[in-house]
Amino acid sequence: QVQLVESGGGLVQPGGSLRLSCVASGISFSTYAMNWYRQAPGKERELVASITRGGSIMYADSVKGRFTISRDNAKNRVYLQMNSLTPEDTAVHYCNAQRGVQSYWGQGTQVTVSS
Repeated sequence: QVQLVESGGGLVQPGGSLRLSCVASGISFSTYAMNWYRQAPGKERELVASITRGGSIMYADSVKGRFTISRDNAKNRVYLQMNSLTPEDTAVHYCNAQRGVQSYWGQGTQVTVSS
């Protein structure tokens, strides 16, 4: 059974930081690309950051220079360090594991940026 479990979300003031974590089980973690998506109310889910099994990284333009994705294959974990948060970053953030046509999702963690 594949499980992806996110943690680390919460309420933070503008300009603050959060570190999201996602732990995977039931998959050969190191063979999957790992992605972070987010979905704000009334908006479509969007790709925020991704890291391939080889370590190549991509960011959405809206988070470049503020967010950092990383992975620890020994711990089956992927992280998203989020700095300089703004209210526009408020969304449910989802972890996604992808390999070919296989795609698995976590349940999401809420990030709210508000004063």
